[in-house]
Amino acid sequence: MIAAPLPVNEKARIKALQSLNILDSLPEQQYDNITELASYVCGTPNAVISLVDENRQWFKSNLGMAVCETPREVSFCAHAIHNPDKLMEIPNALEDPRFMNNPLAHDKDNPVIFYAGVPILDQTGFVLGTLCVIDNKPKKLSNKQRKGLLNLAQQVQELLKLHVLNTELKASKSHLKKHNDLLKDFAGTVSHDMKMPLANLIVTSDILNKKYSSILDTPGREYLSYLKKSSLSLSDYITNILAHYESSSYNIDDRKRFDVNDLLENIIELINIKHHCDIHLPEVNHTIHCNRVALEQIFLNLIGNSIKYNDKEETVIDLNIDIVDHHYIFKIKDNGRGIPEDKLETIFDLFSTVGEYDREGKKGHGIGLSTVKQLVEKLGGEISVDSVLGKNTTFTFSIAQ
Repeated sequence: MIAAPLPVNEKARIKALQSLNILDSLPEQQYDNITELASYVCGTPNAVISLVDENRQWFKSNLGMAVCETPREVSFCAHAIHNPDKLMEIPNALEDPRFMNNPLAHDKDNPVIFYAGVPILDQTGFVLGTLCVIDNKPKKLSNKQRKGLLNLAQQVQELLKLHVLNTELKASKSHLKKHNDLLKDFAGTVSHDMKMPLANLIVTSDILNKKYSSILDTPGREYLSYLKKSSLSLSDYITNILAHYESSSYNIDDRKRFDVNDLLENIIELINIKHHCDIHLPEVNHTIHCNRVALEQIFLNLIGNSIKYNDKEETVIDLNIDIVDHHYIFKIKDNGRGIPEDKLETIFDLFSTVGEYDREGKKGHGIGLSTVKQLVEKLGGEISVDSVLGKNTTFTFSIAQ
């Protein structure tokens, strides 16, 4: 028996193999499908996807072999990896000086007599192992069988590429989740710590205005008014930030069955409407099954915006719902001032604003619609907006059933 020498790039090759984090992993159907097909195409009882590690060859997929790994010094694949671009075929191991005394060739139950292996490379060109077919009697592949085995080895390489991409995506997802959790914790901590001092500022400005109003001149009273107004604006900003980060915690599976119009009537009662407003509920009171709390937050924001940013003497809001392709489709149309065309593409971005002041002279912070979009997507849907400047705006969003 002649053991295969180590490749000249062995250290780098082993590092590349181990970086895959695939050694000793559980069986996967995609790899097993390839070995089954290789066995069928080549007419052999055994087929293996073998990865040549430092001291062993380990089988990622194994059809017909009784073991999941063998020592590297007896490995046929350890010889095959020396020629990355060639299929190594051993018609009869008992007649080949490299293998005639190999214990695998003399196994009493399933000897390796015929062997054909195609090297498997990673994206950088390192040979990781082989896709090989094995028989316990002498054999020779036809040209079609050789081509089929080469093509199947290419598919193994594609699977390994996907494995690398999936591993990277999982790592990125984990990193982003940790980063987002840190931001969420930071926003929550800072926001809560700021709310009490802001509340004190608001109360103190009211006390000062009431107690010293008689001795303050007009600019002094205006300064106190500005202080209170700014504190209220910052408090509202903090509340919206908290709502934005908390929106990611809504679970699409936390569902309840309820009537849409009942939900909408409760929302309208919650909104502080200070001018004439005519809200038309859907003609059909559909009973739906979804996350009620999340849907309530979406409608509170969208209906609230339609009221706050309406510039007409009489606000008119039309609400509709349809059920299409396992989705609930909601529409909210108002007769407000509309949205400039150049703002439509960015209106759902965090901190993006149209630049308009509401009926009370307050300017938005660009958080509400971003929160709405996040909630809608969390519930398996999409949201879009159409608007005619000066006439109307329609928000359309869907939620998965």
